[in-house]
Amino acid sequence: MSEIVFAAPKMFYLLLLVPVLVAWYIFRQKDSRASLHISTSIGFENVKPGFKVYMRHAPFILRMVAIILIITALARPQSTNIQKNISTEGIDIVLSMDVSGSMLARDFKPDRLGAAKEIGIKFISGRPNDRIGLVVFAGESFTLCPLTTDHATLINMFHNVNMGILEDGTAIGSGLATAVTRLKDSHAKSRVIILLTDGVNNRGEIAPLTAAEIAKSFGIRVYTVGVGTMGTAPYPVQTPFGTQYQNMKVEIDEDLLTSISKLTGGEYFRATNNTTLEEVYGKIDKLEKSKIEVAEYRSREEKFRGFLLAAFAILVVEFTLRRTLLQGIQ
Repeated sequence: MSEIVFAAPKMFYLLLLVPVLVAWYIFRQKDSRASLHISTSIGFENVKPGFKVYMRHAPFILRMVAIILIITALARPQSTNIQKNISTEGIDIVLSMDVSGSMLARDFKPDRLGAAKEIGIKFISGRPNDRIGLVVFAGESFTLCPLTTDHATLINMFHNVNMGILEDGTAIGSGLATAVTRLKDSHAKSRVIILLTDGVNNRGEIAPLTAAEIAKSFGIRVYTVGVGTMGTAPYPVQTPFGTQYQNMKVEIDEDLLTSISKLTGGEYFRATNNTTLEEVYGKIDKLEKSKIEVAEYRSREEKFRGFLLAAFAILVVEFTLRRTLLQGIQ
């Protein structure tokens, strides 16, 4: 990026001399006019002023322009080039998301799964410098997308997350262990898992606290998010007449989720609606910031020579006019 700056801007106060010189010139022109008295102006009515009459002010105008250019040169114009070297140190994040049948409960809009997808995508879009992966779990778990900086592909996969892709159930330990597997070989200084669930661990071969111990051993922080309103919520229930919604008690093992987060140096959050879920992601976003270093380099080049050369050329033109075309004309 290049910009023009002036090393001595106070020199521009000298421009106040220009209107003074113009006023003095006008006064001198009026005072130096010669008068001629004749008995009649007949015969002079169609006489038009010659070219030299209009040109008699040209030397003064040129001199004023030269003075302005000289003053500008005295202000020392400089071209400043600014170069910035930006280095980023991203964070590796794995989103581990519950996709069990209860995630279709409609205490969120449109439901828990839809809200988690929408707000999760916003979170991904706001962290362009981080590698982010996606793990889904229900009765079992698998990696939907490994760690990547290709956030467009990740977001497309996020859009395609639906209930039914895994056997139903809530295997929190498996979801956490799979996420740890994706991060354990990472060389990033900060490694984070965001585990989102709406229930109680009831499936899986790995105990949640065992998976948390493994995460701790690798220095991985786990932020846990419990999704569900307080009290009851409309859950989907299969009946002979199709899927119907019945109000059922919301059960989230908050003690377990709190233990997982504390054990790994993270934090537990409870989201009861779309707004609070978005606030949770906002808090996590502030807690886990990417390191960005900006080194700025400035180089300056003096530009006054061009103004001086232009002023000199104008003064030469003025001198030439006075000694040739306008010689003897005041």
